[in-house]
Amino acid sequence: MHRGKGLKFVGDSRVLARESRTPKLPKDYSEYPGKTEAFWPNFLLKEWMVGAVFLIGILCLTVAHPAPLERIADPTDTGYIPLPDWYFLFLYQLLKYSYASGPYTVIGAMIIPGLTFGGLLLAPFIDRGPERRASKRPLATGFMLLALAAITFLTWQSVATHDWAAAERQGKIVAKVDIDKSSEGYQIAKKNTCITCHGENLQGGAGAPPLTSTGLSPEEVAKIAKKGKGAMPPGVFKGSDEELKKLSEFISGLGK
Repeated sequence: MHRGKGLKFVGDSRVLARESRTPKLPKDYSEYPGKTEAFWPNFLLKEWMVGAVFLIGILCLTVAHPAPLERIADPTDTGYIPLPDWYFLFLYQLLKYSYASGPYTVIGAMIIPGLTFGGLLLAPFIDRGPERRASKRPLATGFMLLALAAITFLTWQSVATHDWAAAERQGKIVAKVDIDKSSEGYQIAKKNTCITCHGENLQGGAGAPPLTSTGLSPEEVAKIAKKGKGAMPPGVFKGSDEELKKLSEFISGLGK
C-alpha cells in the first residue's frame, strides 16, 4: 500500500456521540444522600396530609362561622351600600378617597390598580439577578413590601371606618308583612314622606330601619315621629294629632 491511499477511518461504536457535546441532562440528586425521597408515595402523601389539614380547618370555620345571609336584593333600594368580599376591601377603601372617586373614579378603579399590578408582573423581568436572598434583590423586595403594606393598610382602614351597625340593619332579613296601601295609616305615612326613607313597603332603606315588626307601642312610635331618633331628625311629621295617632297605631300593628 502506498502512503495515503487505501486508508479508511472507522468510528468506534463504544464511544457515545453525546459525550463529545455539552450534556443537557437534569442534575443527578443522588449525590445528596438523605435529602431526596420518592415522589410516590412519600412526597405525594405528605402533600395530601397538608391539604387535608387545611380542608378540615376551613370546614370547621364554615361550621363555626356560617356565611351571613341578607334580605332579598331590592333594586328600588337606592340607599343600600354593598360591601365587597375581604380580598377586595383595599380597592373599596381606595375609592373612598377624593383623588380616586367622583370625577377621578377612573384613576382609582383602573389607573392605580393597573400600575400596581403591572409593576408586580414586570418585577421578575426588571430584576433578573441570580440572587435568591431578599436582601440581595432590593428592587423586587421593595415592590413587594410596598404593595403588601398598601393592601394591609387599606384593608384595615376599610374595616375600621365601615359603619357595621348600618350594614347589619340594611341587610337584616325582615319577615314579609302584607301592607294595606289603601288604609288611612299608609296614606298618612305617604303624605309625610315616610316611604321616601323607609321604602314603599316600609321595609327600610336609605339608612332607615324597617317599620314592620318594630315591637314598639303606638306611644313610642308617636314619640319617635315627633322627636326623631338616630339619623331621623325631629319634626319630620307635619300632620295633626289625630293623624299621628292613626299613623302610630298603623305602624305599631304591622307584623302582629
